[in-house]
Amino acid sequence: VKLVESGGGLVQAGGSLRLSCVASGFTFDDYAIGWFRQAPGKEREGVSWISNFDGTTQYSDSVRGRFTIASDNAKNTVSLQMNELKPEDTAVYYCARSTRTLGSREPNEYAYWGQGIQVTVSS
Repeated sequence: VKLVESGGGLVQAGGSLRLSCVASGFTFDDYAIGWFRQAPGKEREGVSWISNFDGTTQYSDSVRGRFTIASDNAKNTVSLQMNELKPEDTAVYYCARSTRTLGSREPNEYAYWGQGIQVTVSS
């Protein structure tokens, strides 16, 4: 199993970034993919997750209405469109594969992780 994130970087507050996660090594439709983030000194936080089986999506309260998760099953790719970015969105962002068809906000329900990618939002 391999998960590779791309698309991070530095952006001003109010700007946008689009993260992508390309997955390989498993049957993509059978598992949920989640996006998590971890800021220095803080616990890893579930941001958004999607079931590749039925397209069910969920978001944390902190990003709902600003971020959009989407899955392209033909390309084994999950994207996270991040709009109206705030300085508090600054973190290393990870994509992860769940152990189940449905995702959750709990990191311990994810068995495989990407290497992470930095997102920095300046004020």
